[in-house]
Parts: sequence; structure tokens; C-alpha cells
Amino acid sequence: MNSPRTAGTSRHRGAGWARLALLALLAAVLVPLVTAGLRSVLWLLVGLAGLALGVAGVWWALAHTGVARVLGVALSLAAPAAVLALYAAAGILWAAFLSLGLWALAATAARVALAPGRDATGHLVTEPARHPWILMNPRSGGGKVGRFHLVEKAREAGCRVTLLEGVQDVSELARQAVADGADLLAVAGGDGTQALVAEVAAQHDLPFVVVPVGTRNHFALDLGLDRDDPPRALEALTDAVELRVDLGYAADRVFVNNASFGTYASVVADPEYRDAKTQTILRALPGLLTGAGAPRLRMRAGRSRAEGLQALLVSNNPYGRAVDAAHPGRRKRLDSGQLGVVCVRVDNAAQAATLVRGPRAGGTEGLIRLNAEEVVVDSDTGTLPVGIDGEHTVLPAPVVCRSAPGALRVRVPRHRPGTPRSAAETDWRRVTRLALERPLGDRGRHAETT
Repeated sequence: MNSPRTAGTSRHRGAGWARLALLALLAAVLVPLVTAGLRSVLWLLVGLAGLALGVAGVWWALAHTGVARVLGVALSLAAPAAVLALYAAAGILWAAFLSLGLWALAATAARVALAPGRDATGHLVTEPARHPWILMNPRSGGGKVGRFHLVEKAREAGCRVTLLEGVQDVSELARQAVADGADLLAVAGGDGTQALVAEVAAQHDLPFVVVPVGTRNHFALDLGLDRDDPPRALEALTDAVELRVDLGYAADRVFVNNASFGTYASVVADPEYRDAKTQTILRALPGLLTGAGAPRLRMRAGRSRAEGLQALLVSNNPYGRAVDAAHPGRRKRLDSGQLGVVCVRVDNAAQAATLVRGPRAGGTEGLIRLNAEEVVVDSDTGTLPVGIDGEHTVLPAPVVCRSAPGALRVRVPRHRPGTPRSAAETDWRRVTRLALERPLGDRGRHAETT
């Protein structure tokens, strides 16, 4: 827990970052106005038009083959290039880049200003586990288990180590470990393996530790772990903070990150996907997006309805927006008790161009985003292919996805790199209030510390 002195210092620093954020935001607006005056509005519209044409070109490239794909690639490159050329000819290219840079600085500074302290969540673990057990996948991440000597380091920390070999039932291995007396379950593997062991840990209310050795490690990233230093995660065995985080369920299957339906789930089902991801996606997408057999999904979440969807992503806690300059594709928290839902319905290049406007809370086409405690996904088929944390499975339709709030006890190292700045939400009203706060005088600081 933060002391009053530390809290006051953190708030003072936050006010400084908030002022920097507002100054950068103001400068981002003034730079084009000073450079081009009211014409800057026209140039903004030109930029948005170029971006829309570029998105339409990407759609053509993904949804078609042959000449149409070539034309799509050409358009996706030519449209933004033409905008940059027009900006350069008008002498405002430098102003455009400077304004974008200032906007990124403002967004980053605002998040830093609102970020909680490192000790703001969770509680310190005073009694380490006596019989920790860890499952390691030697193949994950191209052999990180061996490269970082994780087996030896885990054993030195008192862990009983089980190596995942061949085709084994991960859940059964975890249940057997509990039966043998394990009082902590850990995983050094990908997100899919983590989800299976996390489910067993949640069922027995045992602490769970993540060692990031997978290819993407999204769950570890949002827990604040250092993906480039897997051995550091083993510190959670002896010097840990325990958090309560949510789990997501798709029918009876647990996911720690997301469950995907439609286009991506169908691509993941292709046997060639693992060895040739890009080629498999480019080959499969035209049929999945515009072909006669393209998946069409229905979604129901509370009062929200959507039909004819090509793709749908349900995440364990909402993801940040992709245009977030500070932390794209990240979850600001893992304990909101909410699922994030992203739906896509795009039938042609014109609809693809409208994606530039950003996501909406409802509608029947484009990109739709919403949050819900429960989501029902259905189709006209009896079953639905689903990508659960990147692993392909088939579930009976309809599939009910739900959040299990606080279901998992996760232990993470007390000192980890990613916590303070990844959890803050950019709320410009809060940033403004923080920036306008007057610094404490000597009497105020004295009163605060006493």
C-alpha cells in the first residue's frame, strides 16, 4: 500500500504529466491552424478521404483474387501516397507529421498521468506456496523453455515440473497435480495451455502463475509481465502480489484472452495455418468474406442485436481501441466483469471505407463494439467453429459466452514492468482536473504526511 508521502508525490507527478498532455494536445491543434489556417480543415478531409480509399483497397486485396487483388493492393498504397504528395506540394507535410506526433505524445502523457501506482491493486503474498507445480511446453515460442533454462530455475525455486510431451490432456495433468497435493499451479506455455490450467486453478481456488514463453503472450502482457524475460515471472513463487482476475467462458470452454467466431475461426481451422499463416489467410479470405459459403453470424447481447456478421470477437474484458497511440490492442483491466465484443460486417469496398469513422455501438454493417456480461452467438448451422485463445474447436450453436468475475487468483512478481501505465484509461476530463490542481504548499505537504 502506498504511504501518504508516496501518494502525494505520485499525484504531483501525475499533475505534471497531465499538464504536458494538455499542452501537447493544444499544440497538435494549433500547428496545422497556424500553418494552413482554416484550410487545415480541408486538408484534414483530404487525409480522411485518402485513408478511406486505402481501407477500401485493403478490402479488395483481401476479399478478391487475381486482377482485383492487384488493383486493391495498388489502391491501398497509392491513396495514402497521393495524400502525402499533396501535403508535400502544399508545404504542410512537416506540420501533419508534427501534429500526429504531438497527438501521440498527448495520449501517452494522459495515460501516464492517470495511471495508478504499482501497489494500487492486489495484495502482498506473505506465505509462498509449499508445493508449487508447473507445466512447461518445450515447443512454445520456438523453444524458450530450453533457451532460458526454465526447468532448472523452476526446480531451484521448489517447483515440481511436468513437461508437456506429444498429445496430452492438459486439464487432466493439472487435476492430477492437485490430487497429488499441489497448492499452486503454473504454466510456461502459450495462451491456450494457460487457459486450460487456469480453469483447474479456478475450480479449486488455487493461485495461478504465468510464465510467458508463448508466441504472443497476450494474457501475460496485460498482467504486466516482461515477455522478453520469462525467468523473471518465476519471482511470483517467492515475492508476489496476488490479483483477482476474470475468466471468460464460451459454452463450457475457458478463455483468458478471447474467443473468435466467423472468419478468423475458419482460418485457424485450416491444417496449414500453423506453418504458413500469411499464405493461408490470403488464400482463404476471399471465399470467407464474399463467397457463397461465407460465415454469417447472429449476435445478441442484452438489448443489442446484429445479424449477417462475418466475424465476431468476444474478449475477456474489453480491448482498447486499435487507434490508441499508447497501448493498441491492450486491455486496461482484467477485473471489470465485462466481456468486450467486436463485430464486423463488410460486404463491399464502399462499406469498408466507412470503417474510417470508427466503431459504433449498434447497426448492421461496419465495425460494432460493445461491452456485456453475456453474449449469445448463433448461426444457421448446427455448430460453430471457434478460435479459443488461438486454438480451434467446434461448439454446438448457439454459443453462450459469459464472464466469470474474479474467478482466478493470479500471482505476479511484486516488481513487474508493465503495471502502472497499461491500466489507465484516457479520460480527458480527469486529465484536465488533474492538470488544474494547485501544487501543495509546505503546510499542505506537512499535513499530508501527518
